[in-house]
Amino acid sequence: MSYTPETLQLLAPDGTRVVSDATEAYLPYVDALTEQQLREFYRTMRVIRRFDIEAGNLQRQGQLALWIPSLGQEAAQVGSGFAARAHDHIFPAYREHAVGHIRGLDVVQIIKMLRGLTHGGWNPAETGNFHLYTLVIGSQSLHATGYAMGLRFDGLVGTGDPETDTAVLVYFGDGATSQGDVNEAFVFAQSYQTPQVFFLQNNHWAISVPVRVQSRTPLFHRPRGFGIPSQQIDGNDVLISYAVTAASLDAARAGEGPQFIEALTYRMGAHTTSDDPTKYRDDDELHYWQERDPIARFETYLRGLGESEAFFTEVAEEAEQFASEARARTLALEPPPAESMFAHVYSEPHPMMDAQRQALADFEASFEGGAA
Repeated sequence: MSYTPETLQLLAPDGTRVVSDATEAYLPYVDALTEQQLREFYRTMRVIRRFDIEAGNLQRQGQLALWIPSLGQEAAQVGSGFAARAHDHIFPAYREHAVGHIRGLDVVQIIKMLRGLTHGGWNPAETGNFHLYTLVIGSQSLHATGYAMGLRFDGLVGTGDPETDTAVLVYFGDGATSQGDVNEAFVFAQSYQTPQVFFLQNNHWAISVPVRVQSRTPLFHRPRGFGIPSQQIDGNDVLISYAVTAASLDAARAGEGPQFIEALTYRMGAHTTSDDPTKYRDDDELHYWQERDPIARFETYLRGLGESEAFFTEVAEEAEQFASEARARTLALEPPPAESMFAHVYSEPHPMMDAQRQALADFEASFEGGAA
């Protein structure tokens, strides 16, 4: 299942601009972008792809238990990630490395989590309201909807004040649309008119099950049945990803209720490093999407605008340096102290945790001096 007549696009696969009546309403968002913002789009895509590849290499070399690649999905993430305002809240699934980077997350925190060195990840208050990765498929859609309900109850929607009106952006994949959690989130979001945008990265594969088997109709038709406005975009086009997400977030903040975006993209690598995609997909499909690579497309567009060769060289060098530093920092990671498992279980000190902490200390002390 690929592009449909309703798929919105501003950049063709060959990097040229697409003009159509369907995208006219989104042009002001793109026209307002500065040259520096366009460069930052490209820089972030290149840097995160290089980091993503390096993290996969580290996993193959035994440095972490698992890696979840985002290769091929950079435009969907970078465009939508930059569309959110600083005070908006982001609820990721587990592949949104670029969005986390945009919001200020140190991406080595993702490596630490997948290496088993943290108890969940990071503090969203310290990462630009970028919430925790969620490995339970689709459950983050309910977390996001609950948070968005709270924003409405607190009156932080539809006031007309851009400094306080807040939206929630939640990411999930095509496989998650088959989960009850996502559909329940649609029900509550529409019932309470929550200020949120559901962002579906349709990468065409829920592990080994193709989207054409999961759904006989385009996935962006589903939320319409719940009364939620929806759009389908070319997820490998960073400009349309930015513009449609920005417009949808504006509508959500203005009190127009939940919005839905299906970004058609492709997982060019494995679902995770425990997966072998050659077992279930063919080379022709992969080649089709490689020709629609989001980074190559945007680079062609920038070159057409007159961007210098020096810029692309600089970004390539920065990406290599970023990946090299991530590798060095990964190799230097140390296990956390065992007693850290008792921290943050309760919001305040708890006698049960104190007892368990002491029991662990006593047990470890029993081995001192050659005891059993």
